[in-house]
Amino acid sequence: MSQQSATKVIECRGANGNVTIRTDTLPFSSIPGQSKLFVQYQTDPESLRRFYPNAVRSHTQISERIPEVLANYKADRKVLCDALEETNKKFGATPETLANIELLRDAETVAVVTGQQAGLFSGPLYTIYKALSAIRMVECLRGRGIKAVPVFWVATEDHDFEEVSKTSFIGKKGSVLDVSNEPKRCYENLPVGYIKLDDSIEETIDELFRGISTTEFTDELKTLVLDSWKSGEYFGDAFGVLLTRLLGRYGIIVLCPLNQALKQLAVPMYVEAIKKSAEIVDALQERSRLLESEGYAAQVLIGDDYFPLFWQARDDTRNSLKKSKEGTFKTKDGTREFTLHELAEIAASEPYRFSPSVVLRSVVQDYILPTVCYFGGAAEIAYFAQSGEVYRILDRPVTTILHRQSFSVVETKNAKTLDKYDLEFTDLFQGMEELLPRIVEGHLNKDTAMLFADVEEKINSQLHRLDENLAGIDSTLVDNLAKRRRKILYHIAALRNKFRHVQLRKDETINHRVESLFASLMPHGALQERSINVGYFINRYGANFVDWVYRATDLDDKGHRLIHL
Repeated sequence: MSQQSATKVIECRGANGNVTIRTDTLPFSSIPGQSKLFVQYQTDPESLRRFYPNAVRSHTQISERIPEVLANYKADRKVLCDALEETNKKFGATPETLANIELLRDAETVAVVTGQQAGLFSGPLYTIYKALSAIRMVECLRGRGIKAVPVFWVATEDHDFEEVSKTSFIGKKGSVLDVSNEPKRCYENLPVGYIKLDDSIEETIDELFRGISTTEFTDELKTLVLDSWKSGEYFGDAFGVLLTRLLGRYGIIVLCPLNQALKQLAVPMYVEAIKKSAEIVDALQERSRLLESEGYAAQVLIGDDYFPLFWQARDDTRNSLKKSKEGTFKTKDGTREFTLHELAEIAASEPYRFSPSVVLRSVVQDYILPTVCYFGGAAEIAYFAQSGEVYRILDRPVTTILHRQSFSVVETKNAKTLDKYDLEFTDLFQGMEELLPRIVEGHLNKDTAMLFADVEEKINSQLHRLDENLAGIDSTLVDNLAKRRRKILYHIAALRNKFRHVQLRKDETINHRVESLFASLMPHGALQERSINVGYFINRYGANFVDWVYRATDLDDKGHRLIHL
């Protein structure tokens, strides 16, 4: 494909012998919807040092940060690792994970961190890609004799349950199959980690397996899902169990920030952020202005009433705090009001009553963990351009953020469709409606397509003759003709578009191929990794699929990767 480069061929182990996968790379600049800040960060991160003080050109430079990270790490490793051991044993920790927790007790060990919300059945593919990016980075550091472990921070404190309550597969007919689950006792502002699954999860699982194709690996997938997503389990715990089952052999350590011991470790950051909240707001607003003055968009809008922590009510709901005109701080619903001093005292004695906002979360995370780098998505990279100021104010070294690996998996059937209709992967960004003319007129009915073009040309030619004649009679007639010309051509174009749709529907095989192509590679009009669940590919290729992606992971490659199966 002409718009791609850096083709690589990788031999992998499959269920029935070795398989060969091929990867190509696309620059993010060729993908619509990417922010200017993100594209610049991927292209030349060091040029953005004013926003990212510890930006690096290559992941190979990360080790240079280790002395600074270890010198500034103040948290109690015993408390940290005891909490992680408790959590991961609950999730069915592998020997590899337990060994990594033990290694983290060593004062010279650093953590490579990533994280994501606790999505249904593990959520979108990029959740897995994040984890594998961190795991690969650890492998690189260890290859140089550096003690490092991968940590996955599950954002169980987040309260946007609607976002995590659904996921997508490709169904039996090749279309997108959306599944969701909402337990009966799920209510607004309740953190995901406090939501408990009920009997409805069984109905959701049944719906899922009715909707996907049955393969030789379906039982394997069903076991993975049924062993983790059970009625009576917490949503976040179910996510942790499944993630451990998928990635435990790589030694991934799963962290849940709702753990009371970890909350206690975060106390210094909570108290300091409360005391310096006004300074944080001023700095964030100034950073936002600077970003915007240079043509970048600020990811988080910071108002004068902004406060960097949420209040956890007695009913477990998460409530934003807003600064009042009197200088006190009120919960969004107005039921509680505090002075700054009161908030600092409560944070010191009852830290579980608080959770950090998006601009503070990474600072808290990197205080609890000896974080040498963090793998995030494009939005998280944008957040870091602002949260870097919070690190500065709280006197913490700014963590280096790296973009996670990004993939689209192109199955053989989809590759054949692309080839058959002379399409590049990037052509899909135009959308199905825009590609219809090219597919129909180039491959289904060239004669009628040419006839439409000929008719349109002749109508234009004759109307032009009429226009020249009328110009010599009366200019108002020319204006009238111009309006009618637009209407005539509009109706011709509408008829041509209708012809394309009818022609495509008449050939059900081609129609199905094209619809399946978009469902698989651009579901819901976005990249595959943003909605499709890893379970779809496990059902198609077995658990070895995760290892294939791991083998394809290349931290030197900062583009969007196509994995051809």
